[in-house]
Amino acid sequence: SSSSTTTSLNMESCGFGKLDIDENAPRSLPPFESWCAENGVQKMDGVELYSEDGMDYQAVTTVDIPAGSTVMYIPAELCLHSSTVEQELCAMSPTVQQAADQLTKIGSGNSIPDFYIFLKLLIEYEKEDQSFYFPYLDSFPRLYFNAASMTDFCYECLPPLVFSLSRMERVKLENFQQVLQKVDLVSAFNKQNMPLLRWAFNAVYTRAYADKEGQGSDVTLTPMADMFNHGTDTEVEVYFDEGGNGMAYTTVDVPANSPLRISYGCPTNPSFLFARYGFMDD
Repeated sequence: SSSSTTTSLNMESCGFGKLDIDENAPRSLPPFESWCAENGVQKMDGVELYSEDGMDYQAVTTVDIPAGSTVMYIPAELCLHSSTVEQELCAMSPTVQQAADQLTKIGSGNSIPDFYIFLKLLIEYEKEDQSFYFPYLDSFPRLYFNAASMTDFCYECLPPLVFSLSRMERVKLENFQQVLQKVDLVSAFNKQNMPLLRWAFNAVYTRAYADKEGQGSDVTLTPMADMFNHGTDTEVEVYFDEGGNGMAYTTVDVPANSPLRISYGCPTNPSFLFARYGFMDD
């Protein structure tokens, strides 16, 4: 079970206070990097996190890296795999399965794996600094410019295709909030706390990896491996081995002082990138 695996992880990184999800709150990266190192995350020497503004961070390399090199390893115990989270949460309360069944009934069955991660983040948020994952959650962005964060006025200004895709993102969030009301693992107040729900929703949909075709339906939050930015030209791919460990490897030779980037989506579909992530491809 997940409880047996987390007992071997280092709990000493906790103790920072309540998580601040205000849009202007800074991301706390040094404790996160320490937490990763203490719990088995490995990075190739020269792979660093870089930020120009303290808000947007990205993985870069300060050394030359040949193609086919493993640049990052994240143990399965640290990854939040939706299948593992599902087992954990369903064992805690039958209301979790009821919420998932309701998602299917309203036509959102394909987003159930994402919902499990969304719910897990809310539960960990309520644990405050007692959450093992606190340093990870405190490294997440707070400020988004994507569909789930738009005001109604912003929607009125969108071109038709972007509006349609953005509305789909908004409906997913509304569906999550609707079925969340069935779950008895989150406080009544936070079930209506839209800034918190948007924060958790955005964390899942902008940071989680979906399994490649043929590898199952897992959705996974992967500490440190979710720090790769998007690029039309990419240098890195992320995959999971049979044991659920996450790994990132270079797909091309990468010169020193270069970004390490993955693809968030097809660059010929900028409307999707804008709706989901809040930016247009360069």
